[in-house]
Amino acid sequence: MTALSVENLRRFYNHFTSEDHVLILIDADPDAIASAMAVKRLLWRKVAGAAIARINEIKRPDNISMIQLLKVNLVPIQDIDKNSFNRFVLVDSQPNHHDIFANFPIDAVIDHHPETAVHVSFADVRSKYGATATIMTEYLRAAKIKPSTKLAAGLFYAIKTDTNNFVRQTLIEDIRAFQFLYRHANLNIVNKIERSELRLDFLKYFRIALDHKRIRKGRVYVHLGPVINPDVCVLLADFFIKISSVDWSIVSGLYGENLIVVCRNDGLRKDAGKVARKSFASMGSAGGHKSSARAEIRLETLKHELDPGDDQKLLNWIMRQIEKGTEK
Repeated sequence: MTALSVENLRRFYNHFTSEDHVLILIDADPDAIASAMAVKRLLWRKVAGAAIARINEIKRPDNISMIQLLKVNLVPIQDIDKNSFNRFVLVDSQPNHHDIFANFPIDAVIDHHPETAVHVSFADVRSKYGATATIMTEYLRAAKIKPSTKLAAGLFYAIKTDTNNFVRQTLIEDIRAFQFLYRHANLNIVNKIERSELRLDFLKYFRIALDHKRIRKGRVYVHLGPVINPDVCVLLADFFIKISSVDWSIVSGLYGENLIVVCRNDGLRKDAGKVARKSFASMGSAGGHKSSARAEIRLETLKHELDPGDDQKLLNWIMRQIEKGTEK
């Protein structure tokens, strides 16, 4: 654990009393889920009650498996009575990452993504850390709390996922947290979660991607058209970046009223998060880390430039935007 975590834990605890009812808000993925579990454990017996609310629908099979195996109670945000809570904590995200967060008076933010304009009474944002779960592990150690085997498994898996097994941006603190959690985690749970990555109905998108991929200057571009789940784009972007001759994989799809663009690179080239912001931020939300990034753009925004229903024209447009974003 670090001295910073000891001090920040003290400051974090000072924001709560035994009368508080706390809502922990997340955009659910493994890092967010495990980190929210850790916050709830830290607040156990220190507040009147704490609940975890998710703003997104969970469809990825590994995430579903994680929730089931760790027995995490995540309440859909639409089922939350905001007036039942007087303190609001946001983990693994920041207030301006999603419009829904603006509906809540956030008191505390703990995150590892690049810092945006965070104006809350308590903020612990460490953009060089590989995972928010690392920060939360340091908090648990500072509080002298031994994590349960399930909590440790969740945090362990979260660090593995967000660092891509320590291939993505990682600090020695991530490794130390990982080693600590290894001693306490139920690794059988971790293995079961990892084996739950694919669903049968995802497989057809691999065929679409392989049949329609375009390769240019070490970059693989794929547009899948409508997808049943935006995580399909993530799986395929991770798949293509494993090819030895590929430096970048850019996979897009249409989900609801949005265009989803997922970028991966080999970590040796330009910063993927910066490229995503330069390419797409003027039209929607975009950002990420050095080797992974994501953009979401409302289709209505694109209609003045092209027909979003024309897959080829849309792919050509994405390719042009990425090329502009990687220009010096």
